[in-house]
Order: sequence, then structure tokens, then C-alpha cells
Amino acid sequence: MKIISKIKNQISKYPILIYMKGSPQFPSCGFSSRAVQILSSFKVKFFHVDILKNLDIRNELPKFSNWPTFPQIWISGKLIGGSDILFELYKNGKLQEIIKKALKGSKNK
Repeated sequence: MKIISKIKNQISKYPILIYMKGSPQFPSCGFSSRAVQILSSFKVKFFHVDILKNLDIRNELPKFSNWPTFPQIWISGKLIGGSDILFELYKNGKLQEIIKKALKGSKNK
């Protein structure tokens, strides 16, 4: 249960959070790389958790989120989904509005 508290804390603390394989500088899979590229295109600060170095999160997050794969992108405490959903939101212009709302008034800009 301790790891779930840690996950909940991370999700509530960071307005834009990606649970990914690797880091934004060195993604370890194509899906994580694609998600990082999309988020980076907005020139906003986002936070990441490398699930390859945090096996407890890697094992428990899919149960908590009811989303089996990585990356997982969380914005404003809500699961957006993986890189395919992020790309669709980016392509149709909705992601910009979601990010803008997430950062409005956030102290973690």
C-alpha cells in the first residue's frame, strides 16, 4: 500500500507527469520517445519517473491506473493514456488546451 501512496503523491504533485521507460534525455522505447517529443514540443516543464529504475511503480501503477502499458501520461491528476492517445490529442489540437489548463495557477510550471 505504501507504493500506491507514493504514486498518488506524484500524480497530485506534478501537473504533467510521464511514467516512462528511461528518461526524457534517453528514452528506452519508441513509445516513450514519442510521448516525450510531443510534450517537449510545448516547451513546458514536465516530470518523469523511469519505471525501469522503479520496479515497484512499474508493477503497481498498471493496477492502480487500470492501464496496462507504458508510458502513462498524467495531466492534472488524470490519466490521459499512452503515446497513441497523446498523439491523437496533439493532432486534433486538444492537448494544447489540456496542458494550458494544467499549468494555469500551478506552482510547478
